[in-house]
Amino acid sequence: MSAPTDRAAFIRGNTTLRPVPHAPEIMLHVADEAVPLWSRTEEELAQAGLPPPFWAFAWAGGQALARHVLDHPRSVAGRRVLDVGSGSGLVAIAAMKAGAASVTAADPDPFARAAMMLNAAANGVRVTPLADDPIGGAAGEFDVVLVGDLFYERDLAARLIDWLERCAAGGSEILVGDPGRSYLPRDRLQAVAEYTVPVSRDLEDSEIKRTTVWRLARSGG
Repeated sequence: MSAPTDRAAFIRGNTTLRPVPHAPEIMLHVADEAVPLWSRTEEELAQAGLPPPFWAFAWAGGQALARHVLDHPRSVAGRRVLDVGSGSGLVAIAAMKAGAASVTAADPDPFARAAMMLNAAANGVRVTPLADDPIGGAAGEFDVVLVGDLFYERDLAARLIDWLERCAAGGSEILVGDPGRSYLPRDRLQAVAEYTVPVSRDLEDSEIKRTTVWRLARSGG
């Protein structure tokens, strides 16, 4: 099952189109449970060790960041936006709904890219999927860089924050949504908003996550 149309059919067959709890203006194809879908994906492809189906859920950091962008459209309106680790495309879709000139949604998982295209179509917007990993690449190509819930792994977090600082130095505005992941570099960020986000116990340790939207603190303040 390698063709994009097959991935789209798989996603439709294993998810339900529902409003996002903290951003009900947006509809996503979401799964009820993570583990069964993960197992089903590996079985369908006859391939073990696939990435978890991050694309099938509205994670707390993404929900908070999407809500913030929708409520503060001037943060993205008329601007070129990059959504890093886009997953379902939730944050990218929010940026387009808020009036971004264009949104590139980066995710290495082909299922995520198929999901974000389905979700964008369901919400009447267009995003540009990107398979390449932008982290470590050229900085300053986008006016705004959005990051929802990516500081969950040490090496990734270290690569990400260094690159984001280069992007900020190149003129990009950086916004991060995070529910308190272990490797979030709080000392290099400034909190701008806080949200109480409903989540699934299948994904988190509670049904509500207090989630913060951060702006990258620029050198000298």
